[in-house]
Amino acid sequence: MRCMNEPAPALPVTLQDIESAAKLLDGVVRYTPMVSSRVLTDRLGGPVMLKCENLQRAGSFKIRGAYTRMSRLPAHQQALGVVAASAGNHAQGVALAARLLGVRAQVFMPIGAPLPKLAATRGYGAEIELVGHTIDEALQVARQRSEETGAVLIHPFDHPDVVAGQGTVGLEILQQCPDVRTVIVGVGGGGLLAGIATVLAELAPHVRVVGVQAEQAAAYPESLTQGRPIPVDSMSTMADGIAVGCPGEVPFALVRAYVHEMVTVSEELLSRALLLLLERQKLLVEPAGAASVAAMLDRPAVPDLQPPVVAVLSGGNVDPLLLMRVIRHGMAAAGRYLRLRVRMPDRPGSLAGLLAKLAESDANVLEVEHARTEPQLPINDVEIGLWLETQGSEHCALVLRNLRAAGYEPFG
Repeated sequence: MRCMNEPAPALPVTLQDIESAAKLLDGVVRYTPMVSSRVLTDRLGGPVMLKCENLQRAGSFKIRGAYTRMSRLPAHQQALGVVAASAGNHAQGVALAARLLGVRAQVFMPIGAPLPKLAATRGYGAEIELVGHTIDEALQVARQRSEETGAVLIHPFDHPDVVAGQGTVGLEILQQCPDVRTVIVGVGGGGLLAGIATVLAELAPHVRVVGVQAEQAAAYPESLTQGRPIPVDSMSTMADGIAVGCPGEVPFALVRAYVHEMVTVSEELLSRALLLLLERQKLLVEPAGAASVAAMLDRPAVPDLQPPVVAVLSGGNVDPLLLMRVIRHGMAAAGRYLRLRVRMPDRPGSLAGLLAKLAESDANVLEVEHARTEPQLPINDVEIGLWLETQGSEHCALVLRNLRAAGYEPFG
């Protein structure tokens, strides 16, 4: 994928641009921590580090690009205010940057945007208008408002200043893990990946750079194949932070030049990655922010990873309701839930005997459902539906073996 023969002057962002942005952001953004992951290190057989942009101000890396872009506006443009479109993270980054710079900000967010992200954006002082159902629809309205009012559009990824700001993450990665061999980054529009890849191409060209998209919102693979940004027909993913319908021209040029590989991950892997980070790392990360980790799970999307690996956790702004659903989904994907049905004689003590057998297997019963009126059931039988909490796939298999050994015939 990497086209290293492309002339550097043709590319829209340089290492010098990113180093300049780093000076601008000094004292504004947090120098986020990098932590080791023992569980991922054990899986990979070599060091895995997590760059925790989920702990950045406003909960994601977006403040880097938004502040860089807005602070470079001349005074007369700052006086007209700014507009932006976002599902949440860019909205918060723009709102915080605007507050720090004393600039009026209006943000267009899709209908159904998570309530915590709406509240946080308002809390930073931005005006919010809900429009459309996708980032792309909201972005179209933001462009129109910019043309009508003269307020500057702060694009979430498609501007050199924004990419330069995001690229400062790459400088920190090399400072915190100088011997890194592979960097994995979740990708929506591509600003963060493009910025990091630009740094690594100049300062550490031996480092393999991998982008990760959600399978159901993956515009980059086809775009890279065609050699130009190609919009996807539809998107449906829990990872709203990377649900972008078309790559930006600016990041696309850099990704095409500098990124070695672009892969996709399933919704199941995204939910499992979020759960792993929550349970084993004690880190709250949104699904989009966990995409880099999802690419390293059981059946890795990226084979033959060379450690040390740095996975960028790009954001931690997750709706609590979505978090509950994702945790349940992740636990099911990891074999932590077991649903089964059992038919037995409908007489006193039958259910108690079944529950006692489950207790012997250390399975926690979450729900029990009785069905006595199904037409296929013998008149003296009952069908019991069970939802169990288990300790993993091996424990599920043990529960089923023990039930069969006791004379039950569980089925799905």
